[in-house]
Amino acid sequence: MTITIYHNPDCATSRNALAMIRQSGEEPQIIEYLKTPPTHEKLIALLAAMNMPPRALLRQKGTPYAELGLDNPDLSDAHILDAMLAHPILINRPIVETPKGVVLARPSEAVLDVLPNPNLGPFTKEDGEVINAGRASAG
Repeated sequence: MTITIYHNPDCATSRNALAMIRQSGEEPQIIEYLKTPPTHEKLIALLAAMNMPPRALLRQKGTPYAELGLDNPDLSDAHILDAMLAHPILINRPIVETPKGVVLARPSEAVLDVLPNPNLGPFTKEDGEVINAGRASAG
């Protein structure tokens, strides 16, 4: 089974999602998307798989979002895609792709929706928050 994470190691949410994937028993393909951005075709495919318009994947904080005028609601999807490809920091992360689907793992526990084994048991995020990622049945 192939799991791919479009990862930024400087992002706690991305690190938490990666740790959850590993705790589930999988070792994903890690693509540091700032160093190796997705192609135009791959970005379109990821958006389609998430049923998400390009604007919904735009990251604002810590990016050239404002300087590029990306807050203009009249900008086309093509313009937004071009901006994300030219400035990969504009792509929100982490994106996780598995045979079960593709998610923007924000919050990081959203990755559980596409993992083949989401039964992690208790998982402690970097900030100390405990996620009960078990699927225990009610008794």
